[in-house]
Amino acid sequence: MIGLPHYLMLSVVLFCIGAFGVLIRRNLLIILMSVELMLSAGNIALVAFSSFHGTLDGQVIVLFSFVVAACEVAVGLGIIIAAFRIRASVEVTEWHRLKG
Repeated sequence: MIGLPHYLMLSVVLFCIGAFGVLIRRNLLIILMSVELMLSAGNIALVAFSSFHGTLDGQVIVLFSFVVAACEVAVGLGIIIAAFRIRASVEVTEWHRLKG
């Protein structure tokens, strides 16, 4: 039977994969996807704890988290597209020139 420790282990593995992607990758789209993976890992943990305790509190928080994630993706992709038009690259190393 799948219990709370299994869901938490899945959450930890997904969070570590996302953190690895944020720290290692140079492509902004991959970094954005890695951040979303980390957010999804947190959502899995919240739903698992909510189910374990028999309440709906964690699931309500996850619904709000999905809304925030959708807004984050919309704003993040807008910024990436606008900067891509200026620099013609989505590599993080190219973006340090945008400072000033």
